[in-house]
Amino acid sequence: MMEEKIQTHKNGTPKRVVIDIKNLKKSFGKLEVLKDVNLQVYEGENLVVLGKSGTGKSVLIKCIVGLMDFDDGNISVFEEHIKDMNPEALSNLRRRTGFLFQSGALYDSMNVKQNLEFPLLRSPTKFSQEEIDKKTNEALSHVGLEKAILQMPSQLSGGQRKRISLARTIVTNPEIMLYDEPTTGLDPVTSDEISGLIRDVQRQYKTSSIIITHDINCVRSVADRIVMLKDGIVYKEGDLASFESSDDQEIKSFFK
Repeated sequence: MMEEKIQTHKNGTPKRVVIDIKNLKKSFGKLEVLKDVNLQVYEGENLVVLGKSGTGKSVLIKCIVGLMDFDDGNISVFEEHIKDMNPEALSNLRRRTGFLFQSGALYDSMNVKQNLEFPLLRSPTKFSQEEIDKKTNEALSHVGLEKAILQMPSQLSGGQRKRISLARTIVTNPEIMLYDEPTTGLDPVTSDEISGLIRDVQRQYKTSSIIITHDINCVRSVADRIVMLKDGIVYKEGDLASFESSDDQEIKSFFK
């Protein structure tokens, strides 16, 4: 088990831990994917999770919001234990969390406006249509796609779909963002744009985020801190400089 490191503000006061994962274990049959994962996500930071395919990165973030059960250990979000949450509490957590799926997961039968309205209409807060329109327009403006408001997902490029997915995620003003391979399948220019938007979301919405990515340019753009998963545990934790200067061949294989 790695020693827990406490982050502090410039004045020396400890930063709030938003997500706290202790001794997390998850298996699929005889395959142990997460053996003993320990990590914390601090308020307002972008934490990048690296690791080869099959190391449990996507499993990790699905466990955080209760989309997947885990076998042992503990996950606390906003100081509440996931396993102690009833369905209502779990729904409340998910409303405070934005999840950008690798595929984007837009509803094909809905146009862009309807996709963005969907989470607002399902919210326990009863928004007026004027409020919904304002939030939708602001989210689209944030990703630079105001003119796409009446288009169908099939009419959008891969990069546009990803940006619309991000707009739908931020329309509810989430406190936590979980990004699953946000730049996969995109050209380098569009990938850079998405990375820039991740930073913009962090600054504007003060989000605490986990970003799963193999895109080292994205890592360099968005990471405040990095953890690498290997063999079911946190293999290394540190800032970008510590990873780029490492002599460890496992780490160097990512930072060529």
